[in-house]
Amino acid sequence: MKFTQYFAHTRQRPDRAIIRDEWIERVIQHPLREERQADGRIRRWARIPEMNDRALRVILLEDGKTVHNAFFDRDFEE
Repeated sequence: MKFTQYFAHTRQRPDRAIIRDEWIERVIQHPLREERQADGRIRRWARIPEMNDRALRVILLEDGKTVHNAFFDRDFEE
């Protein structure tokens, strides 16, 4: 999995350190929803059953492969 330096830095936070690589891969491969931002980045969401079905948002760079951010999104609505 490729990721930005920003992601590597923010992943050190306690609320982000719990996010497993396999969950990020799951969101990338099987999103419930996808949106493209004005800057070209891609937002993808999926539910994570292991975390009480919370929605994980993954932000990818324009290449669709490089992870820029990942966090549990309290505001996600299907």
